[in-house]
Amino acid sequence: MGGALALDAAWLFAAFLIILILAAVGIATRRFLLERGGGTVECGLRRGPNGSWRLGVASYQREELNWFGALGLTMRPDVVFPRRDLTVVSRRLPTEAEAASLGPGMIVVECQLGEDSGQFGPVPDGMPGPGGVPGPGGATGPGGTVELAMGEEALTGLLAWLEAAPPGSHLGVAL
Repeated sequence: MGGALALDAAWLFAAFLIILILAAVGIATRRFLLERGGGTVECGLRRGPNGSWRLGVASYQREELNWFGALGLTMRPDVVFPRRDLTVVSRRLPTEAEAASLGPGMIVVECQLGEDSGQFGPVPDGMPGPGGVPGPGGATGPGGTVELAMGEEALTGLLAWLEAAPPGSHLGVAL
């Protein structure tokens, strides 16, 4: 009886390890595929000053900044920020508590969102999301702020990407 119980426990442990390994491989594969297209940076996201930080990857596209959560399952962005509606308002060093969750060398950037930006949460398939592109959405209301946490080099890239927009296509950068 005791031998059979030990064998069953061993099989359950083996199955658990296999599931854990498959999950890790899936997360690593998704990350590889997201970064394969280039223009991606490590980026934390926080909705409002009292929200919690979510770690992920930001991907620069032609007219939008796509943010993917680190542990997401799909290749669709969790949040889409149209370039024309995103304005950098200020930057600061993270507090000690923030630095513990974000990691070393990060800078917190407060961004003002325009009317069509900052879409969070799911939108039914086929429905237009931010920028008219089908994808995640569910507006939190017009305008608002969001904080992004990124390294110094990534911040330089974000500012350059915003400034490279055609004239009059976005609200601007005010640092």
